[in-house]
Amino acid sequence: MKQKLTADVVRKLPLEDVDIWDAKYPGLVLRCRASGKHTYRVTYGRGKWVTLGRADVLTPDEAREQARDQLTAIAKGHDPQAARKAAKAAAANTPAPPLTLRAFITAHLEPAVEQHKRGKETIQRLRSVFVDLLDHELSELTAWTVEKWRSERLKQTPRPKRATVNSHLTMLRAALAKAVEWKHLTAHPLSKVKQLKVDKTGRVRYLKPDEETRLRQALEARDAARDVRRGQANTWRRDRGYALWPADNADHLTTIVVLALNTGLRKGEVFNLRWADIDVVGQQLTVQGEGEGETREDGAKSLQTRHVPLNREALEALQVWRTRTAAVDGYVFSGRDDGERLDDVKKAWLPVVKAAKLANFRFHDLRHTFASKLVMAGVDLNTVRELLGHADMKMTIRYAHLAPEHKAAAVAKLVAQ
Repeated sequence: MKQKLTADVVRKLPLEDVDIWDAKYPGLVLRCRASGKHTYRVTYGRGKWVTLGRADVLTPDEAREQARDQLTAIAKGHDPQAARKAAKAAAANTPAPPLTLRAFITAHLEPAVEQHKRGKETIQRLRSVFVDLLDHELSELTAWTVEKWRSERLKQTPRPKRATVNSHLTMLRAALAKAVEWKHLTAHPLSKVKQLKVDKTGRVRYLKPDEETRLRQALEARDAARDVRRGQANTWRRDRGYALWPADNADHLTTIVVLALNTGLRKGEVFNLRWADIDVVGQQLTVQGEGEGETREDGAKSLQTRHVPLNREALEALQVWRTRTAAVDGYVFSGRDDGERLDDVKKAWLPVVKAAKLANFRFHDLRHTFASKLVMAGVDLNTVRELLGHADMKMTIRYAHLAPEHKAAAVAKLVAQ
């Protein structure tokens, strides 16, 4: 249809597919669509046209002015459709910009692991540890480049442990393996980069009997002091008519330490325990593997579910703790806000270590203490491995020296009659 295009006509455009040709300026057409998206076009030949803009943005006069400018340029030899085709062809032939390590992490690796807590931690470490390599193109990450980075890293102060550098390179190696898998690299650049030689036995710090006694005494003293402070606070509140705090000053640290000493659980595994994981009748707890529920933030390090027996002390500690907490489900040890997963116990743990006068002792060393006591009690290494949740014997073998009677028996055979 043909009609003079005015503001009033545009306000009343039909919601149907129809073209309205402007009676005032030949070649200008308003294309109406049932979707409500109406656009101005100007035609300049059979099957040739230029889109000017939407009717809710341009007024009829502005559309006529743009149509006039386009037709003037066409009269001087400009072909809009040919220009569009040339631009599209040029874009298709333009190679993609080089992919840097930073861009690969952000655009490809991070979205692939964003649902996994450990994946998020790996992304953070890649960005912080390899900050000097982030703006290198993936193709520039050669064995020489990375070995140079490693050499400089080992010169830093404080000097990082060789095992730590190996761990960081393992993360980078895994990231670049994904780049190969996703066709961003044709071959893995670190395939010939060898790990640094390290002491595989490593540090095994465990509690001697007198140290364990001091630790337990420090925990008892801490709990007693908390009870005294709670009583004093309630006296103050009672005198002023305030509501009293519960007399039972429940605190999770002692129970956590007792549990770690008797089960060898990692700190994250303790924090991740739910009451559903505690089998009082069967006298065991379950360390769930990763992915055992939408809200589970951490699981067994090996990703394998395992079952750990509860001895008398661990079982009694959990039963007492259950009576002192209001929660009947959810996490065994919740965080500051009820129901949330506990994040850390460093603020409470460090003063206890100091009070017990334990030198160079970390929370993780409670796990070493558990394993060491088992080995010294004659438990075979494979059973210790299963209880600790090690995937193989490589990690468990570090405790072998604590059973010297086996080596002594072997040497004694040299002089056996």
